[in-house]
Amino acid sequence: MKGSQVTIEHVSKKFGDFVALDDINFTIKPGEFFSLLGPSGCGKTTLLRIIAGFEFPDDGVVLFDEKNIIPLPPDKRHSNTVFQTYALFPHMTVYENVAFSLRLKKLPKSEIDKKVREYVHLVQLDQHIDKKPNQLSGGQKQRVAIARALINEPKVLLLDEPLSALDAKLRANLLIDLDNLHDKIGITFIYVTHDQSEALSVSDRIAVMNSGHVLQIGTPFEIYESPKTQFVAQFIGETNLFDAEVIDCIPHKDANNNSDFMVTLSVPSLGKQAPLASDTDATIALDKFMQVTDFEHTEKSQKVSVTIRPEKVRITLEPPETGGRTDVNVFSGIVDEPIYSGFQSKFYVRLDTGLVIKVFKQHTDYMDKGPVIQWKDRVYVSWSADSAYIVEDIEK
Repeated sequence: MKGSQVTIEHVSKKFGDFVALDDINFTIKPGEFFSLLGPSGCGKTTLLRIIAGFEFPDDGVVLFDEKNIIPLPPDKRHSNTVFQTYALFPHMTVYENVAFSLRLKKLPKSEIDKKVREYVHLVQLDQHIDKKPNQLSGGQKQRVAIARALINEPKVLLLDEPLSALDAKLRANLLIDLDNLHDKIGITFIYVTHDQSEALSVSDRIAVMNSGHVLQIGTPFEIYESPKTQFVAQFIGETNLFDAEVIDCIPHKDANNNSDFMVTLSVPSLGKQAPLASDTDATIALDKFMQVTDFEHTEKSQKVSVTIRPEKVRITLEPPETGGRTDVNVFSGIVDEPIYSGFQSKFYVRLDTGLVIKVFKQHTDYMDKGPVIQWKDRVYVSWSADSAYIVEDIEK
């Protein structure tokens, strides 16, 4: 089986005065594992239901392989949906649940039996084939629902927060199974979730949504490392975010000795001017620039925001060695709150300016005497300007 290309063109939807979707446009590649990610009420489930045929858009079209499917009922769209609530028939066995749609088509019993056993095996439920839903765990029920959706051989599988009812460990295990299943069958998966760790783990690409808009589409790496807006930076993982003003752009050599520029920012909450962020692939206000020559289109004194991920901030008890580098930012402060979580520690450091910064420190070595940095220690936090990123605040 191969998946369809799914194209969303100018799709909008209102419920009364509430704008659920506002002119949504993007294309999902055939066979892609594509996630719609965002908080409750952002429009992701509404969009999925429009693709499935359970809702109709006020404007716009949805194309499967360049064919408009909006006029088609759900059962004619070559797509199937897996719901959060499983929607299994409680009086039927696993076999009967998976076979249900094939029996409606009145296929020969031998063909039904062959396909049911094939798809039950695909989701690793051979030993449970004669059990009823009340004899299964939550994860097993969801596998039955997936097998039932796949047996019709859809070109697009729609998954509406399918793991949210499961506990954390089971959810993580089933997520791996779902990813492996996608690799085996090769159809297009469209996965709705509010859990950013789920989306980052399995997606080929992610569309981050908020308030009926798609704010950014990219690979998990692009979404995490190069967020385009404040919302994306804050919603995907944890980050430190500062209001700033562009002061200057200075020549700089990157790690490969290529010519680059470093943006000097005035950050009131840090109490100084410093080369805080590289301009490469950055977004300043509404001007996106990919090459250093585009910096001329960005005016000095522009108001911007800059983000730095906590794991990219270094924390030490002594002033760090910078080797004379001018692109390293160093600040001192007091540890307000250390949080030990096994593989890492999270520190909330109150800088001398009063600003609190989050720092993640990975534990790569055995600590026989406990964490080196403790509550109320005076510490130094530092980061390279290349680790910071300028983002757009579209809310302002």
